[in-house]
Amino acid sequence: MAVARSGRRGEQIAAFAGCTLRIPAPAKLNLFLHVTGRRPDGYHLLHTLFRFIEYGDELSLTLRPDGQVSRGEGPREVAPEQDLSVRAARLLQAETGCKLGVDLRIVKRIPMGGGLGGGSSDAASVLVGLNRLWGLGLSRPALMVLGAKLGADVPVFVFGRSAFAQGVGDELSAIRIAPAWYVVLTPSIHVATTAVFAEPKLTRNSNPLRIPAFFAGQGRNDLEAVVRERHVEVDRCLRWLAEQGPATMSGSGACVFRAVDSEAQARAILARLPENMAGFVARGLDQHPLYHWLNHGLGAGSEK
Repeated sequence: MAVARSGRRGEQIAAFAGCTLRIPAPAKLNLFLHVTGRRPDGYHLLHTLFRFIEYGDELSLTLRPDGQVSRGEGPREVAPEQDLSVRAARLLQAETGCKLGVDLRIVKRIPMGGGLGGGSSDAASVLVGLNRLWGLGLSRPALMVLGAKLGADVPVFVFGRSAFAQGVGDELSAIRIAPAWYVVLTPSIHVATTAVFAEPKLTRNSNPLRIPAFFAGQGRNDLEAVVRERHVEVDRCLRWLAEQGPATMSGSGACVFRAVDSEAQARAILARLPENMAGFVARGLDQHPLYHWLNHGLGAGSEK
């Protein structure tokens, strides 16, 4: 992959050491998730529908001219060296030869291990933000390729649109989704994605689901049954939310959600939440907040 090199423009930017970008990293929901098969290398084949929501982490990227990448604030449960955001910055340096550095600060709101894509979203926002802060000029497709090296969900956040995904989640097509608000419940547990996909009871032969079938109400999350059996907290939250109407789990859990037509409906449901449960209300987004920081090409697929 050909990438831009940091040259005179990067040297000029270095003069602005201390310049800070403050950017969002939104959560995502999987409106459905079908496991349709398994490749010989062990990766699972999926059909899923991604939607961003107006809720997420906040990142600060402060330019430094010495090439160092540091994380001054972030999730206590994750060491800086293992943080996807730090890894994203260093990968971008390595691929472009950029000599600039960054101080990262991450205000975490997205629950870890909740199926809302928090770490992947942070990494994608770092890639997009540093592409601007370091003056690299990489395209959306180029950043998506880099994102795939960090994790399966990172490219969709760079892609920046509601997306129907196939393959191992890497074949993305933009799609329009009707406006909606979501009630999201956040069980206080961390679900290990690898353990869920390794579960022998997991259904791996769902029929491929096309978008019209989803809008006709045929979508579901194939991982849900496994997670509910393993984690009583997820089962309890889903049972309660399902009393209010159709509800499902996002990704590999633990968070569960229900779509409604208005903010008032969502807040009315949240107001009835039992004291031993937690959650939030969020509006669905058609685009990532940083979508227009890159070229307007979708980068993959076409809009349905």
